[in-house]
Amino acid sequence: IVAPASLLRNWEAELKRFLPGRPVHVVTGSQTSRLSELEYLVENTVTIVSYTMLRTDVRRHPVYDVVFFDEAQHLKNPQSQTVSQLRHLQAKRRFALTGTPLENRPRDIWSIFHVLFPELLPDLATFEKWSFDDMQQFIQPFLLRREKIDVLQDLPKKQIEHHYVELGPNQKRLYASYLAKLQLETLQHLDETKREDRLKLLAGLTRLRQICNDPGLFVEGYTGEATKRTRLLSLIAEKRAAGKRILIFSQYTQMLERIRSDLAQRHLPHFLLTGETPLEERVALCDRFNDGEVDLFLISLKAGGTGLNLATADTVILFDSWWNPAVEQQAADRAHRLGQQSDVTVIKLLTRGTIEEKMTELQDRKAKMVDAVLTAPDSDALTVKELVHLVETKEEQR
Repeated sequence: IVAPASLLRNWEAELKRFLPGRPVHVVTGSQTSRLSELEYLVENTVTIVSYTMLRTDVRRHPVYDVVFFDEAQHLKNPQSQTVSQLRHLQAKRRFALTGTPLENRPRDIWSIFHVLFPELLPDLATFEKWSFDDMQQFIQPFLLRREKIDVLQDLPKKQIEHHYVELGPNQKRLYASYLAKLQLETLQHLDETKREDRLKLLAGLTRLRQICNDPGLFVEGYTGEATKRTRLLSLIAEKRAAGKRILIFSQYTQMLERIRSDLAQRHLPHFLLTGETPLEERVALCDRFNDGEVDLFLISLKAGGTGLNLATADTVILFDSWWNPAVEQQAADRAHRLGQQSDVTVIKLLTRGTIEEKMTELQDRKAKMVDAVLTAPDSDALTVKELVHLVETKEEQR
């Protein structure tokens, strides 16, 4: 089993739970000790290794009967060292497990197949010229797309709610100022072929999103309002009064620290999980939350969007949106999964009249792109023009 480093102990715990008699070996330690231990594995051992360590050791691993690539979106970049090296892993059968086979463009899934079954598809340049119908024809026989509506009939309902928040006066002035600066300094001179220009655009979009969250994320000494943060605190009070157990996601760890400070001031016990949380502690925090020790769990979207079972929560709050709806869905699915006994409410906090509203339109487009490649042809991939559209005025769009 090949998985992100943060999930190795999760896999180990699940294997011990469901296959208690099966020997399990987690590959850790120095390269010398790792390779030495591989030579003495007993028969029928399940080996669990991270993408990073396998990339380094791949040519020294034995031939496996079967390999599972968990969170296989880690293979989506065909130019990466991970994809280049993992193609050399010897296994009789290969499977990729992922909730996001396409995150940005069809080459994501080409790259995954390039590791699993390189003979199936043509070279990347040829593949990208295919229609979605052609792509689907080749991929479909090897794809099991498991949808909850088909396989989890007994799972409770999931309700998605959009909660809109108005920017405060100080936030509005900042937002308008940074939007005008982005339009004047970046959009008017944007060359889509230049990496530097694309990075400037993304940096500008990030600033706008941070203003929507809390300008204090990057404006030193900011003491004005942060209306979304205020709305979150009232939501927490409302949901806790109703006996709800809450997961709060943000892609910004700084934002989570600010929320954590707010909770501490109100003497509200909570847990925090980010990319800095030690691997062993991740599992322990989840177990303690599921045991009912606290009712609030703050989680960074990147670190906690996969591999966590928190089915004792019934409310998920997405403090900020992400480009790809599948990433948000994976976050919500920390609660909406097997073992859940209650209906789950997913609340998306959005600031009205900002980039966040347009991002919901972009998410719809992304969802259609994924469906086009995996199920039916009818869309195209995200481009820089799509990102530009997020900050264009109505006059410019016309």
